[in-house]
Amino acid sequence: MNAIAEAAVIQQHLIDPEICIRCNTCEATCPVQAITHDSLNYVVDAAKCNLCMACISPCPTGSIDNWRTMPRVRAYSIEEQLTWEELPAELPPEELEGLDETPVRAEPVEAPASQLDPAGQETFNSSAFGATLPPWSAAHAYTNLYGPKASHKTVTATVVGNVRVTEVGKTAGGDYDTHHIVLDFGTMPFPVLEGQSIGVVPPGADEKGRTHHARQYSIASPRNGERPGYNNLSLTIKRVLEDHQGQPVRGVASNFMCDLKVGDKVEVIGPFGTSFLMPNHPRSNIVMICTGTGSAPMRAMTEWRRRLRASGKFEGGKLMLFFGARTQEELPYFGPLQNLPKDFIDTNFAFSRTPGAPKRYVQDAMRERAADLAALLQDPNTFFYVCGLKSMEEGVVLALRDVAQGAGLSWDDLGTALKREGRLHLETY
Repeated sequence: MNAIAEAAVIQQHLIDPEICIRCNTCEATCPVQAITHDSLNYVVDAAKCNLCMACISPCPTGSIDNWRTMPRVRAYSIEEQLTWEELPAELPPEELEGLDETPVRAEPVEAPASQLDPAGQETFNSSAFGATLPPWSAAHAYTNLYGPKASHKTVTATVVGNVRVTEVGKTAGGDYDTHHIVLDFGTMPFPVLEGQSIGVVPPGADEKGRTHHARQYSIASPRNGERPGYNNLSLTIKRVLEDHQGQPVRGVASNFMCDLKVGDKVEVIGPFGTSFLMPNHPRSNIVMICTGTGSAPMRAMTEWRRRLRASGKFEGGKLMLFFGARTQEELPYFGPLQNLPKDFIDTNFAFSRTPGAPKRYVQDAMRERAADLAALLQDPNTFFYVCGLKSMEEGVVLALRDVAQGAGLSWDDLGTALKREGRLHLETY
C-alpha cells in the first residue's frame, strides 16, 4: 500500500506566489505533470504529486520549496491555489488533533529518464539529464538580493540603451522584433554571473486590479557588465504578440521593455539562478545550443570568454554554438556573430522557415557535426548549455544521445555523468 496515498496527514507541496517568477521550470521538470498554471499562478495538484522532489533543485528562486501540514481531505485544490496572492498560514495544531499520524514527505528521488505515456508507449524524458549543480569551477552566484521577501523589494534600474537586434519585418508567424536593452543600477549592488536571470516588474495592474507579477529574463552580458567597469547588464527581449499556441496576445512585460527609452526607469528583482553557470577553469570547452532569445546567456558566456582572450589572461578551450531561428532575419545578433574570429568560436546556424529550403533545426546541425561533438562528449572538460523553447529540448538531448551511441558510447553512463558532474544544463520554457 502507498503510504503517501493513504496518509491522513500530508505535507502538501505548494508554490509561493510572492516569490515565483513564472519561469515554468517546475512544470517542465515535473515527471508526473502535477504542476500547472494560469495567467496568475503556478500550482501543485496534491492528487498527482508523489513528492519526488524533482522540481526542487531547478527552481531559481526557492518559491517551489514550500509545504503545509494538512489533513489529506482538506488539501488545497488547484482552483484555490490559482487565486492566491500569498501562501496561507499553517493550520493551528488544534485543527490537526485526532489525526494521529506523522505528516508524510518523501525523500528526493531522480525523475526517470523514460516513462510510459497514457497509451503505454515509452517516452524519452530529456529533463532527467539536466544538471541541477553548476560546473565545479563556476564562480559563486548571488541570488534573491531583491524581491518580495528580501530586505529590498525591488531595485530601480535606468535604461541606458535599447537597440533592435533583428531586422524589421514579418513572417507567417507574425512580427519579429527583438531588442537588446541595457540597464544601469547606479550605486545599488547587483552582482551577476553569466547564465543568471533577473525579474522585471511591469508597471500597472492586471484586469483584476492586482499588481503585475515579475517576468524573468536571462542576462545577456558578462559579469563585469555590458559596459566593462560599470554597474550594468543587458537583456535580450522579444516583443510577444502571440502565445506558444499561436494565439494573439500582447505580452505585458515584453512590450513594456521593448518600448522603453533611454532614461526610463525599471523595477527589478533578483538575481536568480545557481546552476546554469559557465565553468571558469582553463581549457574548459563550452557547447551552446539555443534558439531565439535563448541566445542571451550564450552571448554572456561568449563575451566573457572574448574579453578574457583579449586580456591574455585566460587560455580557454573550444567554444561551439548551434543557433536556430525561423529565418536569418529573425536571428538576434546575426551581424555581430559574423565578426567573431573563426578560431575563437565555431558557429552553426539552423533555419526552419527559409523560403525554398528544407526545414533545418539545431538538432540537425548537431548531427552534421557528430564527429566533433562525440570528441567533446568524451572530454570531462566539456559543458553543454541548452536554452530556448521547451519544444527544442527533447530533440537536442536525443541528438546528443544519438551522437554518443554512434561513437560507441553508452548513453546511460554518459548521460548520468553529464548530469552528476554539472555538464549538461537545460533552461527551456
